[in-house]
Amino acid sequence: MDLDAVRTFVAVADNGQFQAAGDELAITQQAVSRRVATLERDLGVRLFVRGPKGVRLSVDGQAFLPHARELLRVENRAVASVLPARRALRVDVLNRRIAPAMLLRAFHRQHPEIDLDVVTLPVLDSDDALTALANGTVDLTFRALAATAGRPPAPLRAGKVLYDRHELLVGPRHPLADHRQVALAELVDHPIWMFPMPPTSEPGAYYRELAATFGLTIDSVAPNFGNEALLDELADSPRLATLVGQGSRYLWPAAYDLRRIPVVAPAPVYPLYPLWSAHTSHEALPMLLDYLRSRREADETDDLWLPSWTASAAPVTSRSS
Repeated sequence: MDLDAVRTFVAVADNGQFQAAGDELAITQQAVSRRVATLERDLGVRLFVRGPKGVRLSVDGQAFLPHARELLRVENRAVASVLPARRALRVDVLNRRIAPAMLLRAFHRQHPEIDLDVVTLPVLDSDDALTALANGTVDLTFRALAATAGRPPAPLRAGKVLYDRHELLVGPRHPLADHRQVALAELVDHPIWMFPMPPTSEPGAYYRELAATFGLTIDSVAPNFGNEALLDELADSPRLATLVGQGSRYLWPAAYDLRRIPVVAPAPVYPLYPLWSAHTSHEALPMLLDYLRSRREADETDDLWLPSWTASAAPVTSRSS
């Protein structure tokens, strides 16, 4: 359906005259007549009854008018969804279970007046996310910046790194199930299962360095049947364990009796840098950045382990710096 014709129909209905509708739309009266005639032909009905003083809606026209207005409202929403100046604040949370998604959900509860568009770009391919930031299709993402030593590539900016501590997730039959916390060194004798990830990806680089530094055995669970299947395996296994972020949200049946055990001495943390473009102009972005800074804990004095690439990082902490 030609939305210009629908818009013209609404303008005629509101003004009661073809000439007045043409003036409103900045087109000629003849163009108005052609558009309305085309729309009537497409619909197979008469939308207006012509008279000496103008036009009035026919019965079919009256029935069609509220739907025509809704079509135009949908058009406006569709356009607004992709225009940076009008669309919702678009944030890539990587995965809807993990810490960035939980932070964004808390932000939304605090600021329900801000329209949010939550997306999940591939976590194993940072290039897609960085390109989306640079071209303005995404306003903010969270990445580990493994390939750039914790520094954002131009023209991107990074906020203070968010520390997502690890917890060991095990079933009730695992030897460590009753521990209130577990030292990293204790995991040497307990294989850890993670989903397959390319060694060149950010998660791949992180877990490869973690395993090499502390002598851990980190095996891949293949094939990957998803988180629910892994949780089911954990519940029944006396050997299987995996690592999850402290800020991640997982749900499972109560009968599984899974245990989330903090890993300490040191606590391994996956670094998450909030990233945005220097050219981003979305009016709600500064408020989100302020919120992320306010929620960041003072972790620097804790006994943490971070991957080596974060040592030289000097992230930007404000949009203007």
